[in-house]
Amino acid sequence: MTQSTPQPTVTPTLDVPKFGFNDYAERLNGRAAMVGFVITLIIEYVTGQGLMSWLGLL
Repeated sequence: MTQSTPQPTVTPTLDVPKFGFNDYAERLNGRAAMVGFVITLIIEYVTGQGLMSWLGLL
């Protein structure tokens, strides 16, 4: 007669990782890129010159 191993009755809930290539990080990166792009457009509209010229790099 073989004895079976008892199975757990509750499945553990694991937290979603906040670092690395996961949905949270990609969503945050996309939002930061959109904000940066909009700020760049506003700077170019207000100053009348490109971002690189405004920063003095060209």
